[in-house]
Amino acid sequence: MADHDTPPPDTAIITDDHQNSQLNNQHSSIDHLYEKLDQFTSVLLTCTDDQPPEIVDSVHHFADLFDVKVVEYESGSKKWIEDECNSSFIESVDQTGKLLKSFSRFHAHENYANVVNRISGIQQRALSIMEVEFKTILDDYQTSYERDQQRNNDDDREAEKTKQKQLSPSQSNVKETAETESDQNQSESEDQNKKDEFLGYSDEMVSNLNKLAKGLIEGGHETECKELYFFVRRNAMEQNLKLLQFEKFSIDEMQKMHWEPIEKEVSAWMKMFKQFCTSLLPSERKLADSVFTGYTAISNRLFSRLAQIVLFYFLSFAEAVMMTKRSAEKLFKFLDIYETLRDSISEAEKILLADEYMHQLKSATGLINTVLGEAIYNIFIDLENSIKADVSKTAVPGGAVHPLTRYTMNYLKYACEYSVTLEQIFKEHKRSDRAQSGAGDEDASSQEQGQNQQGNQTEPESPFQSQLAKIMDLLDTNLEAKSRLYKDASLSLIFMMNNGRYILQKTKGTGEMRTLMGDPWVRKRSSDLRNYHSNYKRETWTKLLQCLSHEGLSVNGKVMKPVLKERFKSFNAMFDEIHRTQTTWIVSDEQLQSELRVSISAIVIPAYRSFMGRFSQVFTPGRQTEKYIKYQPEDIETCIEELFDGSAAQQSKKR
Repeated sequence: MADHDTPPPDTAIITDDHQNSQLNNQHSSIDHLYEKLDQFTSVLLTCTDDQPPEIVDSVHHFADLFDVKVVEYESGSKKWIEDECNSSFIESVDQTGKLLKSFSRFHAHENYANVVNRISGIQQRALSIMEVEFKTILDDYQTSYERDQQRNNDDDREAEKTKQKQLSPSQSNVKETAETESDQNQSESEDQNKKDEFLGYSDEMVSNLNKLAKGLIEGGHETECKELYFFVRRNAMEQNLKLLQFEKFSIDEMQKMHWEPIEKEVSAWMKMFKQFCTSLLPSERKLADSVFTGYTAISNRLFSRLAQIVLFYFLSFAEAVMMTKRSAEKLFKFLDIYETLRDSISEAEKILLADEYMHQLKSATGLINTVLGEAIYNIFIDLENSIKADVSKTAVPGGAVHPLTRYTMNYLKYACEYSVTLEQIFKEHKRSDRAQSGAGDEDASSQEQGQNQQGNQTEPESPFQSQLAKIMDLLDTNLEAKSRLYKDASLSLIFMMNNGRYILQKTKGTGEMRTLMGDPWVRKRSSDLRNYHSNYKRETWTKLLQCLSHEGLSVNGKVMKPVLKERFKSFNAMFDEIHRTQTTWIVSDEQLQSELRVSISAIVIPAYRSFMGRFSQVFTPGRQTEKYIKYQPEDIETCIEELFDGSAAQQSKKR
């Protein structure tokens, strides 16, 4: 019974202990063998070339053991990633290198030549195995990526199942489940962050790559190692671009495309380029440095070549867009490209450091941005010319905001969002102009300096600020010319009010434009609007108010009834005409519309109410009163509220 009660021994534990004991003995034996080999190579250093000692048995024993190890890998009975002894394999490669270097002096001796040939052959086979393993691990970034995607999908499905099972769990289970899921999420997040740092490679994979790279380099296969790394990582980076849906377009292809699809491509390009410079490029740098730790020159060169290829793709796209025909609609995308290149390349510079490619990169980027800057500058000049060229002889119906005003101000509004960049571009262009024009600008500069010395304390405008002010002045001049197309002076003033108000509101509503134009300009604009308003009231309503004048209505204290009748008839006819006409006029700005109506009511209604209060009783009540007193003060107010909304014009169109 005692034998049956005693549990059987744990064979798994015994097996593990036995294997560990074997491994320890094996390591001890190999270490002892390496010591003997080192002792022999030390002896060789003291020998002359013509009298080398006999080759010790340890050399042949080492060659036999290493040959067996190589055969195991060649046959596939051992896998590199599964073998805990792969470090000793690399050590053996190092040892063969030392032996071959020590034996090379004695190649004229047959016994040494035979051993050298044998060890050299084993070493080349071993290095070939390491090359295959190096490439296999490097290539595993693809399966790692797919595995991560699959794991995420599996996690989503598992989470959905768990959610369905726990529709009504107990409170304790909810807490336990939440804590478990939190721990799992945290662990998975940490694992994913580690992989992201090395672009899909785990720490173990990077460690193995580092060991293999060191073994290959020290074994004389530096060129093969570098070519393998470059080939795989170049394909990986191009694969990343495909995953980001980056398409390469030639200059010829871009020239044939419409602008709308190019705009979308530019937006995608900006996002990808920023991501590449701030995320993918640093990770690629870290991977190269980790794989080639201790070989800085190699990692720098490989990383530089890889970065150069992908950056070339991005720069080629920017160049292709830049070479398309210049037009006003392209300004903002040109500015986006300019800023993206400027900012992202500065991020890339931090990673590339003093790399030899940096000079080429800066040169290429600088050339593209110079041409882009020139195009941006010229587009602004084109805007200036387009305003001058807009000489339409057709007045805008109802005195509304002119399309040229809307287009120009909205264009400037968006342009001013790039004010810092535009300042930079205009300054560069101004310096270029000065360099080309020579002495003339020097004279102008000296004259400007002299004015400042004479007490002019006003800070000189920046080049972009000056251009903005110039465009505003050109727009003013153009609008004043267009206002003269209206035969009605009042409508001309409404037109100037509408456009002036639109310009002012757009400027005040855009912080950058408000800053560039300055408070004095805003105050003058506001003053101009008040003058238009006052002139409009005088032009339209002063004549009407003359009908309500008390002068000439009484003789010797008696009201002249015929004159009073004529006054009411004139008022009614004139007010009818104003109402009929000015309800077709358009004031789209609600605040301006309200201000106009309030100011009109403030002068017309009190005067009309006073006039009626004093003279309405002169008429015989009934038909005579109704004939001449057409409006009550409330009616006047209602009619004024109908002005400037274009309603009459709309009703007329419907009829």
